[in-house]
Amino acid sequence: MSLRTRWLRRRVPVRVRHYWKLLAVCATFLVTCAVVFSNVRVTPLVTSPGPTSGDPGEVTWNVGGSASDLFDPTMAHSVSLRFRDDDYQRLLDSFWTEGEKEWLAADLTIDGVPVPDVGIRLKGNSTLGGLTRNGAARPGGFRGGGGVRGGFDPGGGQPGAPPGAQPGGAQPGGAQPGGGQPGVGQPGGGQPGGPGGAQPGAQPGGQPGGPAGGFAGGGFGRVTLRAEEPETLPWLIRFDEFVDGRRYQGLRDLAVRVAGMGGAPTVLNEALSLGVLAEAGEVTQRYSYTSFTVNDRPTKARLLVEPPGEEFAARLGPQGVLYKSLSTGQFTYRGDDPTSYTDDFDQVTMKGSRDLRPLIDLIRWVTTSTDADFDRHLADHVDVESFARYVAVQNLLLNFDDMAGPGRNYYLWYDLRERRFTVVGWDYNLTFTGSTDQGPHDAAARRGGFGGHRLKERFLASAAFRPVYEAAYRDLYRRIFAGGAALRTLDALAAVLPTVDGHDASTSDTDRLRALVRQRTEFLATVL
Repeated sequence: MSLRTRWLRRRVPVRVRHYWKLLAVCATFLVTCAVVFSNVRVTPLVTSPGPTSGDPGEVTWNVGGSASDLFDPTMAHSVSLRFRDDDYQRLLDSFWTEGEKEWLAADLTIDGVPVPDVGIRLKGNSTLGGLTRNGAARPGGFRGGGGVRGGFDPGGGQPGAPPGAQPGGAQPGGAQPGGGQPGVGQPGGGQPGGPGGAQPGAQPGGQPGGPAGGFAGGGFGRVTLRAEEPETLPWLIRFDEFVDGRRYQGLRDLAVRVAGMGGAPTVLNEALSLGVLAEAGEVTQRYSYTSFTVNDRPTKARLLVEPPGEEFAARLGPQGVLYKSLSTGQFTYRGDDPTSYTDDFDQVTMKGSRDLRPLIDLIRWVTTSTDADFDRHLADHVDVESFARYVAVQNLLLNFDDMAGPGRNYYLWYDLRERRFTVVGWDYNLTFTGSTDQGPHDAAARRGGFGGHRLKERFLASAAFRPVYEAAYRDLYRRIFAGGAALRTLDALAAVLPTVDGHDASTSDTDRLRALVRQRTEFLATVL
């Protein structure tokens, strides 16, 4: 053995020399793992808070666009998309066979400003249940994914419940299915089918000549969409899906909306709802009308809406987590394992630094607390005044599909400083549906449409929270209806729509909505 070899050997620690075979085996194992599992994706579950957000990466390119704000509702905008038909057909194949909404690369132009390589995908669940391709519906399409847990069951209340079961299941806190509350505004006792309740089978809006759709054959009414007409479909546009760090006027996402329940294609009821909520000082999404062209197909007038995301969350507060309720979910305690809630909620912001723990704790508390505990400590978990205004708004606007409806349409904002939740409204394309003489305590107000939500039901059933709810209801009634905001907003929207390329005046919903707003105003004046 040479001097150099002996010298090098002495430089190796004795323990390493004694156990070199074991170390060699361990090293070989690690190399093997690296090779075998190099293509396996591991998704960590965060169970403790961290200091930073896991939201999409740093914004490196904010496209300013034209001089006009995209969400200026007083003017018409223009949006066009161009993509390869082969890519579009693959997107449809994926949705048809797997229920997956894959991203498609497209070139976008907004108000004359080109934005290449954006991502677009189909958006919606029950809305896409009416989608056909080559004249045929997607098997199981109504459930938006083949009947996953929590999907809406057209034949009755909760999924898996026997036909005729009460929507929403048991009524915590003593709330009785169909039972109205004594006190303010109870025409007909608030029984379904009575003067204060929505009539199953009635036209949306409760008015003769309302938009077709409603409840078809006992099922949930929906708009018919054709894959051959992509300019009419619901889309989500994402600016950084294929170009990292890009935004458009600060936006990451943009939703192109469609009507619900066979409503007018311009979704005027949703625009009206968003407009009056903004005028009433409520936190809501921004919107505008645009011409919408896909490839060389006919141009249509469409409604653009801001989806709640990181920009929207920043307006809710400086520090917090935004969660989205999924249409496939329920507000049901399933234990402490976050993976048990993947069909129920999606975490929108602060991924990687925060998790579902606050939300799971809320669900458990609402599910298990006694009536006395609920009354005493709700304010520790939920912003009660804000929640009262949310619930009042859904009733005032006759929203068929709020947090208690089949679409489970709401977000939850968890304020990290106050350590409590705020309920945020979303998806107003089924507002102004139902009877105009629905009172603030009618059964339909408590349960929504064929749905149910324990938090909302317990809140409305509690005498302790009736004063704050009724105060919020009266204040919002004055702001939205008595003060004329609804009619002013409707008139402003009716003035913009004819200037939008692709608007079809024959499908206008303006007259019906104007009559409905007046009737709603007159009725509420008699009970408040």
